[in-house]
Amino acid sequence: MAAGTESLAAPDKLQSLGEHAAACPHCRLAETRTQVVFGSGSPIAQLMFVGEAPGFHEDQQGVPFVGAAGKLLERLLGEIGLARADVYIANVLKCRPPGNRDPQPDEIEACQPWLFQQIELIRPRVIATLGNFSTKLLTGNPAGITRVHGVAQDVVVGSTRVVLFPIYHPAAALYTPALLRVLEEDFRKLVPLLGGSEVPVMPPASVPPPAAAPEQPAGTAQLGLF
Repeated sequence: MAAGTESLAAPDKLQSLGEHAAACPHCRLAETRTQVVFGSGSPIAQLMFVGEAPGFHEDQQGVPFVGAAGKLLERLLGEIGLARADVYIANVLKCRPPGNRDPQPDEIEACQPWLFQQIELIRPRVIATLGNFSTKLLTGNPAGITRVHGVAQDVVVGSTRVVLFPIYHPAAALYTPALLRVLEEDFRKLVPLLGGSEVPVMPPASVPPPAAAPEQPAGTAQLGLF
């Protein structure tokens, strides 16, 4: 936890954590990023989305999921009666890998504590993982998104128990339009999860907590979507 946040309310702690993360120097991505893309949205959201890493536009604007994929995400949210301001959106990595390459193991290790602390402070009811990368990381399971999308799982992420719901990354539907119908169907499945209705979930799994957090050209395809 960032120093000096112990007495703050959770939303203030989240803001303080983001300010602390903005100066993070603990992996090589600090040398190439334009800015840290910490996350955005409601600090008391019941639904949190977790993607892989910022792309070119996110790195420029400091906001996750902008551009075409972000617009599609907002449209899908609108179809289930939600707006971007109602949810919280973040990525596993807070800095853009050059050329949108896959994150490296040491980058994941350095950045994962920020995400785990975001989850602990927000305490969402549901985490929707977007694409292969975040799904595998937060489930601790190597099964790909094509096998597990649309199936709720009861998991413990760090110290926080949540319902994890894997979904295709919106960018996948931009590259493969046939996936749009699948995305729409999976988004509709979020409604009963958020309403507290009983739905079948897989047996609990646990993702171990990380160590304590340390003090592309436009249009390049993001990896880890499928």
